[in-house]
Amino acid sequence: MPLTTRLRAALLAGTVALAGAAPRAAWADEQYFPLQSYRVGPYAAGGTGFFGGFIDYLNLINARDGGVNGVKLTWSEGETQYEVERGVEVYERLKSRPGIAAWNPLSVGIAYAMIDRITADKVPLITINHGRTDSTDGRVFPYVFPLLLNPYSETSGIIQYLGTRAGGGLDKLKGKTVAVLYHGSPYGKETIPIYARLAERYGFTVAQIEVPHPGNEQQSQWLTIRRLRPDFVVLRGWGVMNPVALKTAQKTGFPADRIVGNVWSNSEEDVIPAGDAAKGYVAITTQASGTAYPVIQEVVGRVYGAGNGNLADRKRIGSVYHNLGVLNGILNVEAVRIAQARFGQRTLTGDEVRWGFEHLRLDEARVAALGAKGLFHSINVTCANHEGEGRVTFQQWDGAKWTVVSDWIAPDWASLRPLIEASATAYAKERGITPRDCAAEEAADVAGKQAAAAAR
Repeated sequence: MPLTTRLRAALLAGTVALAGAAPRAAWADEQYFPLQSYRVGPYAAGGTGFFGGFIDYLNLINARDGGVNGVKLTWSEGETQYEVERGVEVYERLKSRPGIAAWNPLSVGIAYAMIDRITADKVPLITINHGRTDSTDGRVFPYVFPLLLNPYSETSGIIQYLGTRAGGGLDKLKGKTVAVLYHGSPYGKETIPIYARLAERYGFTVAQIEVPHPGNEQQSQWLTIRRLRPDFVVLRGWGVMNPVALKTAQKTGFPADRIVGNVWSNSEEDVIPAGDAAKGYVAITTQASGTAYPVIQEVVGRVYGAGNGNLADRKRIGSVYHNLGVLNGILNVEAVRIAQARFGQRTLTGDEVRWGFEHLRLDEARVAALGAKGLFHSINVTCANHEGEGRVTFQQWDGAKWTVVSDWIAPDWASLRPLIEASATAYAKERGITPRDCAAEEAADVAGKQAAAAAR
């Protein structure tokens, strides 16, 4: 899409988003979501899909349910182009708006820059499938929620899958070579330590190779991979880096079915531009693609049927990024609903919504009731665990669509937790933070519920 067209689309999107926000006089009955979106720039495909799905779900809740227990959901967008400075500027510009529920920047760099700010302002920061791994420890990071999948859990899931591909379990990786091709950004570098640790633990050799942003030139990296002759390549890309990787792999003779993409290398926008070079490529995901799920069907019927859909191209409905945005909407809305059950059916403070996220427990039955059975597995957030034990699955591109090729896999949380706690403890010591006593807080919650029940 030409830049002028993308800019026009971004401006139109902003107009549509602002139209979703009612006049200030009605703020008392509204919950506001400030969106640091990116509809322009090298990562626009991810931004338009994700924020489009998020907005579509908010629109669905307003249209179908009249909001959450009568509280209307509102939002507005600020264009970041996926740049940290712009993301912080949008934060500073929108943070004074009343009734902010949560921030959802979908950017590791922007998220890192916001942690101190949102902690001081007492508003939750949602980093679904990304962010600081140690922010999983809610004792130290009370306002940060890397929901469903942190980078270390992603790595664990990928290594488990590679074990099955190698002929059985993790022991089959001994003596193998794995190349990790990573985006040269804080996001890309986040998993360097855990790949090194797992390689040592399971006896495989890992070669970690950086691709400078944005990733549109990779010839030297793939020549290195050809010399290494690895058994597998893990692609930790983003945006244009992904199709370029697949096309360059084909040119250097590396088969696509031995490349396994991470959660930001798993979309249609990553494979379609690569053409036949992507056929057979496998990627991890926390949510399925497609439109077969009741919640997606409702988005199609109630939102797009009424002419209120956010995607410019309806063919993207049910795509990986769009479904991730819908899923993010589900998690945000359910956190608000859970918090309302505790604090009242009204506009909530950010701190109250934080409590809702910390009690976001959606089992498979609740997921089915939300119309999302098969779209994602479940989530179980606690005071100490802000990730929520999300499951992963793997999908393979057949040249036209993604097909799931594995069961839901639980990462090895028992092995990862000590690493997360050690990093969080070091962060707390450096910042002079006293970790929360989660057991005491949870006991107080139980006592509060019992007292409320007795008073009724």
